[in-house]
Formats: sequence, structure tokens, C-alpha cells
Amino acid sequence: MTRSAFYGQILYRSAWLIGLLPLSWLRILGGAIGRLGYAMNSRETRVTRRNLALIGLAETPAVREQHTRELMRSTGQTLMETLAVWTRPRQRVLALVNEVHGEALYAEARARGKGVLLAVPHYGNWELVIECLAARGPFSLVYRVPESAGADRFLQLARGGDNVRLVPAEATAMRPLLRALQNGETVGITPDHQPKEGGGEFAPFYGRPALTLSLIAKLAQRTGAPVLFAYAERRGDGFSLHFEAEEPGLHDPDLSVALAAMNRRVQAIADRDFRQYQWTYKRFSIRPDRTDKSTYR
Repeated sequence: MTRSAFYGQILYRSAWLIGLLPLSWLRILGGAIGRLGYAMNSRETRVTRRNLALIGLAETPAVREQHTRELMRSTGQTLMETLAVWTRPRQRVLALVNEVHGEALYAEARARGKGVLLAVPHYGNWELVIECLAARGPFSLVYRVPESAGADRFLQLARGGDNVRLVPAEATAMRPLLRALQNGETVGITPDHQPKEGGGEFAPFYGRPALTLSLIAKLAQRTGAPVLFAYAERRGDGFSLHFEAEEPGLHDPDLSVALAAMNRRVQAIADRDFRQYQWTYKRFSIRPDRTDKSTYR
């Protein structure tokens, strides 16, 4: 066994031990971790605070600070919940879902025979969506490969399983995704992950230009596959799984129109509960003029 494979196994086994805890305990532990991160003014806390300022979520610094505390607590809960999703048998993971909304939309989209493009924003527990979709049929997931080989091995163990195909977010990703769609399968892509330069265009997000992934819109144009949105929202003692209808503008031949439509829908989902959106991510770090290097300083 290589060193990276051994490291990945150690990480997975550690996550497995934590994932044995009941969901209620995981949420308590996660909330405590989030509060500790806030108290220590962690990198995630600073990025969250800056993002909330950039989008103008709060009218005053005091309210924004309250939102930051709440969001960090929720982020810690998501982290702990995810360990359970990654390590429990699929049937136990699916039992975390208390209700499903929009299932008919997904069934209708699959029935078209062109495959389904699923836009899964970083809202709620997006890792749970992977398990839910893989339980319904073959599911290809586009993911960013970590720099560490050990961390990549961990993700292979955590996200791999029956019906799951992991596709690295690289220039060669288009071919396996086209093949999956041609076979009538589902492809999942996070629409709000900031791509490398050249992998997208700037489009408005909360009133600010954000470098936006163009892969979903290009695949939709090329294949005619329907584009649905999906997310697993924390609710009560479990989660509710949501499928949302297409955003018509996403099929516009003008890429700027398509990306603006996609960002509008992501924003609408994030607005459901700002605490469940991943505001710990540097969404606006690349600027249109390429000169502003101080966004997150």
C-alpha cells in the first residue's frame, strides 16, 4: 500500500468512527466546533465575515457579526453530518431523508431520454444528494481533485460506491460526461464552485460579478439535456431532499444570459436559509479586472 493510500485509509477510518455517533450528537458536536472556530477567528470565519459584507446581507456590523456566528455554527454541523453521510451504509444514509419534494420533476426529466444535468449548489448537505441520486441510478459527479494524493484517496473512499462515478474537474471531463448523458444517466455538478480562469465567465451573483462555471450551460447546449437543481436541506431531525425545475434561461445560446440565470437560481436557494450556504468559500476572489487582490484581506 502506498503512503497516500495508507493516509487516505486512516482519514476514512477516523471519519467512520465519528460517523457512528447519532445525528443529534453530531450536530451538537459540529455546533461546538463551529463556535470554537468563530471564537478563534479562523480563516473560515474571516472569509464568511467578508462575504457577508460583500453581498450586503446585514445592515450593520453588529448584525453581520451575529450572522457570522450563526453561519459558523451551521458550518460545523454540516461538517459532522457529512462524516456520517460519507461512512454509513447507503440505506442508513437514505434514512436521514424525511421527505422528498419534486421527485416527479426528476422522473419526468429522466423520461426524456437525454440524461439529466443536476446542478447541486453548496447548500445544506450536498454530499447527501450524491447518495440519494446514486440510489436512483448511475450518477456521475464532477469534483475538484485535492492537491494531496492522500486526501484524494479519502474522497474516493468517501464518495465512491454503487452507481457513483467520480469525474475529475479537468479539461478531459467533457467526454465522460457526454457519454453519461448519451446513456440517459444523471450528471451532478456544483454550479457555484469558482472555476479556474478559462473555465467560465463572469456573471452577477448577489449583485457582484463572480467567475461562474460554464460547464453546465455548455453541456446543456450540446446535448439538450434538462437541467434540474437539487439540494438536501437540514430540517428537524433529518433532511428534506428537493428537486427544482429547470431555469429556462440556462438553455439560452448566449452564455452570459445562461450563467446569469444559473446564478439567480443558486441565489434563490441560498436565500432559503443563509446559514446553510457555504459562505466560508472565497466566491469572489477573482475579479473581472484581475487587479483587485485585496478582496479577502
